[in-house]
Amino acid sequence: MIDSKTNVLVVSAHAADFVWRCGGAIAKYVKNGANVHLVILSYGARGESNDLWNVEGQTLENVKETRKGELLAAVKCLGLSEDKVDIWDYQDYHMDITEERMEQLTRKIREVQPHIIISHGPRDAFNPDHEAVSKFVFDAAVLSTSNGVRLEGTKTCKQAKLFGFEPHQSEISSFNPDVILDITDVYEQKKEAMACFKAQGHLISYYGYKAELRGNHARRCSGNNSYKQAEAFSRFFPLVGEELL
Repeated sequence: MIDSKTNVLVVSAHAADFVWRCGGAIAKYVKNGANVHLVILSYGARGESNDLWNVEGQTLENVKETRKGELLAAVKCLGLSEDKVDIWDYQDYHMDITEERMEQLTRKIREVQPHIIISHGPRDAFNPDHEAVSKFVFDAAVLSTSNGVRLEGTKTCKQAKLFGFEPHQSEISSFNPDVILDITDVYEQKKEAMACFKAQGHLISYYGYKAELRGNHARRCSGNNSYKQAEAFSRFFPLVGEELL
């Protein structure tokens, strides 16, 4: 059940990853009152802003400002307030994960005390940043639970449920969905958010198709014909409960 007691942390390697891969999930959880926090690790200025670099006289700072405007507009479309968004401005392509950065994310996890963490899955063909961030998030999530990891001013967490985004090249990345989430009632919000990213406009139709495809799978797997659009995720840990659901 999603309610005001549900804490969610989304960690996105680049400026737009969170929208393409879990914009529907974010909008759905926000709509139902959950406390959703978003960390953007980089603007994707080096590796995911090719169209912007075609502009004569383009600069790194201008690319970052453009990407920042896009991502904040998208956040608004999803119903998430800017005070729930952290932009850490790491360099992308390739992203280095240092001890200081590991502590930074571990602190953030302990601050949010998330029940659910959503980030990149362990395999993502052609995008080493995504794979590096997947391990980064997993390692920080585990560290956040250990009493022996002493970080002043923080309180340890219970183990969060970890979910991985569907990668862009699903089949090439050997991705099989463990969870398919219905996003029908918030899909228009996701479409609006995707439309904010002019720097990657070629992906808008692609991820629209993905949502329809996963909606088809959702109907087939559940028998619920009201599902129209959906998002797919992998699980880092087994489903645990008192019955098979």
